[in-house]
Parts: sequence; C-alpha cells; structure tokens
Amino acid sequence: MILVVSFSLQAQRITISGKAIDKDTKEPLPFATIGIKGQSIGTITNLMGEFDFHISSELRNDLFVINMLGYKTYEVPVWTLLEISPLVIEVEKSTFMLDEVLVSDTLNGGEIMQIALSRIEQNYPMNPYLMDGFYRDIKKVGGTYISLLEAAVKIYDEDYLEPRNKFKLRERVSLLEVRRSIGYASKFTTYFDQDNLLEDLLLHNSIRYRHFPVELSFYNSLKREKDSHYNGHEVFVVAHTAEYLLRVYIEKGSYAIIRTEYENSMEEELMKKRGLESKFVNLKRVIDFKYYGGKFYLNYISVDSKVNWYDIKTKELKFETELNQSLLINQVEQNTARRIATTEKMRNYGLQYQDLPYNKEFWDTYNVIKESPLDRKIIEDLEKQGPLEKQFKDNQLPN
Repeated sequence: MILVVSFSLQAQRITISGKAIDKDTKEPLPFATIGIKGQSIGTITNLMGEFDFHISSELRNDLFVINMLGYKTYEVPVWTLLEISPLVIEVEKSTFMLDEVLVSDTLNGGEIMQIALSRIEQNYPMNPYLMDGFYRDIKKVGGTYISLLEAAVKIYDEDYLEPRNKFKLRERVSLLEVRRSIGYASKFTTYFDQDNLLEDLLLHNSIRYRHFPVELSFYNSLKREKDSHYNGHEVFVVAHTAEYLLRVYIEKGSYAIIRTEYENSMEEELMKKRGLESKFVNLKRVIDFKYYGGKFYLNYISVDSKVNWYDIKTKELKFETELNQSLLINQVEQNTARRIATTEKMRNYGLQYQDLPYNKEFWDTYNVIKESPLDRKIIEDLEKQGPLEKQFKDNQLPN
C-alpha cells in the first residue's frame, strides 16, 4: 500500500491526503477505513484508494490507522507522517493459520448467523449515541449524470433494540449543511423517489432493523466461505448465493456482524407515471461497521439501484435510471445526553427542497468521500450546466 501524504495546518486542523494500494498487486484499496486509534473520527478511501482526512492538530501524537477486510492493520503516529513526504507504506494481506483441531470452528453458516443475530444487543450500542455523517446521492439517466446532492448530518438513536415496526425510521436526523447541483431542476428527477432518500438509506441497515428472514430454510441455505481477517481478528464469512447474493462477515469470538454485502437482480414492476411503467433491475448494498469504545457502530452504507422505464402500450424501453447513495459516519459520540429535538429534526421530504444556504468554508474541512478520477465523468456531465461550485452557490432555495 502506498500512501502519498500532504499536510496543511489551518485553524488547528491537519489534512492528511493519501492513496492506499495493495502491496503485491499495486491495485487501489477502495473503501478502506481511515482513522485515529482509540478515537471515533474517521473516513474511507474512494474507488481509487484515495482519501482526504481532516483532524484536529491535537491528535498529532495519536496513531493513524488504516483497516481493510483481508489486510493487516496499519498503524503509525500522526507526527511521523508530518516529517516525510511523500510517504510510501507497504502493507501485506493478512495470513493466519487455523489450528489443526478447532472444535469451536465446526459450526456451519446458518449456526454462525443465528449466534450473530442473537448477540446484536451485546455487540451494538444499547445507550443513546450521536453520529456525524456525510450523505451523498447521485442520479443518472441513460448513462448521463444529472444531479448531485451532498449533506452533513447528525444522527441520534437510542439503542439497537429490535423495533416493532422494522420499516419505520427510529433514528432522529438533524440536517447541518446541504449542497446540490442545478440538475435538480431536470424533468427526469421526477422519475426518482421524491421522499427523503437519506431516511430511506438508514432503513437499509439490516442489523439495526433486523431485516433477515426468520425461516429455517434461510439459515440452512447459508454456506461457510473462506475465513478472512479484519482489525487483528479472524472473521467468519457466510453467504447465500441462490435467488440473491448475501455475504455476511462475522468477527470470531464476539460474533459481531462487521459487514454485509447484498445484490438482487430479480426484475420487478414498481409504478406507473405519465404513460410509462418502471421495473426494478438491480440493487447492490454494502453495510460496514467499525469498533469504538467496546461497541460496533455504523461506518458506512452504500446502495446502488437501477430502474428502467418502459412505454406502457408498446413495452419499449424509454430510458434507464440509476441512483447511487452513500452515507459515511465521520464521528461517534457514545452515551450522549444530547438529543435531537423535534424542532431540529430534518424534514421528511426530499433533501433537495430543504432550504439551507451553501457554506463553502464548512465543506473545505469536512470529511467527505474524496472525489476520484473515476468521478470525472460525473463532474463533466454535471458541469455542462456550469461549474459545480457556482451551482452549489446559486442553487439555493429562497428563504
């Protein structure tokens, strides 16, 4: 893994910019977790393994940490990075040997999953907590990106108790900052869900909302795959690979679910609008957790969904739509006495209609998912209507 680091100290902030790649293959490591050991602050790498990490200068003596599923944990004091630029770090894939006889390792996939679900209240927070998060959604029509929205939020939750209604949001969300491109004026945005997409994304947290099937056939279908390694611990990998793909990563010892990957490509009719009907094409979802203060907290969620629109009469494909959503948790406050009051709550309609001004100074030092070269197509498409910075500034709702 190579880390190219640049730093700036402004208003008591340090910015670490780098790139992570595999030692052997030299391939980038996407969605690796970047953080400070013992602290809840963090970010993740983008698809090219790149990141910008903004931290307080008070953390210069703490340990900078990179964690990636299947790799050894990398740790180095922040201050040592300040002296070397560029800094090249090689981190190997993790390898470990299982004991020849390991009685506790004879569990099958379904048994491991059942234990993991039974221990949710042991492994996840059961006291009130606050999370700082970065939300992004990108809309695409017919291969062209038409809109971008990003938001900084605070998310409050009481605990990980199983809710009575598994499809009603339990968290309270406060909207801190929003920036949106001018593409939200496009006629095609009406073909996307107009509800609050951030609330919808939070409801994808299958661990929080217990969305797993209860039928015995589901557990019988789960197979064990090759074990993995994360943050110094061995990890079970169990998977369902029939009608849909579900892969679950479960830490040995604690039986905490640290990551789930889901993909479903079963075509399904959704709705009709303006002489057109829509069909669900594909859904990909990743939910990732990080360990802090004895519990596992949400690290990030990403959901990519594709829907096609057809002429009702002729059944001809008119256009394809794609929605990319992601939520990155930057920081966690455990056992908080602070709550999000009703007056502070985010409104339950679309984020694009919520009237917050664009605050460039805030975004300059906020931990977001770093733009990568793979995002250039997004920028090029969106900037056909003018520079994004100008769109963020101009595309504000009147007070």
